[in-house]
Amino acid sequence: MEMFNPPHPGEFIEEVYLRPFNISIRALATKLGVASSTLSRLVKQQSGISPEMALRLSKALGSSAESWLTMQTQYDLWHARQKLDLSAVEKVDFETAA
Repeated sequence: MEMFNPPHPGEFIEEVYLRPFNISIRALATKLGVASSTLSRLVKQQSGISPEMALRLSKALGSSAESWLTMQTQYDLWHARQKLDLSAVEKVDFETAA
């Protein structure tokens, strides 16, 4: 099922963890073992979640690494669908392709 405009993982982190629990980017970055600038870029939606960051977030905040990566993928796909024109792409007919 496709989501409508899914949140960026950084927005999710800010809304679900940082604001409600009054946790600073610096404090969470320390727990994650990353530079505060790295986490800041994620929260400001200037970067996405890498597999390594997904593993860190999984250990520090919970949820599986796969769920963090899925959130990033849903965000990326939704935005790609808004921009990409697929009208010139044709389906390959493997029955007659040989």
